[in-house]
Amino acid sequence: MSKNLFNHNVHLIPLNISNSTQDTFRMELMNIPYLLYEVEVLSTGEKIVINKPGGKRNFGRLAKNDFMVFIYSPTDEGLWLISHDEIKDDLRCKYQQNKTETEKIIYGLLDVCNGMEPEAVIKNRQLVNIGGLETEKILKVYKWIWGQEDCNYPNGEGRWLSMNGILAEFNLKN
Repeated sequence: MSKNLFNHNVHLIPLNISNSTQDTFRMELMNIPYLLYEVEVLSTGEKIVINKPGGKRNFGRLAKNDFMVFIYSPTDEGLWLISHDEIKDDLRCKYQQNKTETEKIIYGLLDVCNGMEPEAVIKNRQLVNIGGLETEKILKVYKWIWGQEDCNYPNGEGRWLSMNGILAEFNLKN
């Protein structure tokens, strides 16, 4: 029988729940808080957080280096698992409002994809918010989504799968 054995440094949080009736034990387990890494703080007070492992499976096995990227709102404790489609929809709306500024944001995404920090990109390209998702949020969340994609597709395509898709959608060149 094959084992799914992973060797990774882990940070363990002690948890002690006494066995009980089915309903009581289930409720105790359901009240365990999520463990997340805070990786970015947005000017809105929201946070970009990741959890590892993220749950992706390859050929029935848990992908040990996968993680999920959330936007966390401390005010209402909301966790938003933002998707590529939500960001693309937002960029499409922005593009209808202001083609020039949206193209600047997309080229800012390209800078982040090439390894620049989002804060530097915002400053260097003088990016502004033009409705919908804040530019800072888009750049910072994609930094981490692309890290996740690079872990899941380590042969080079990783982040470029979605970045090239965005460029193609808006007929822009790399």
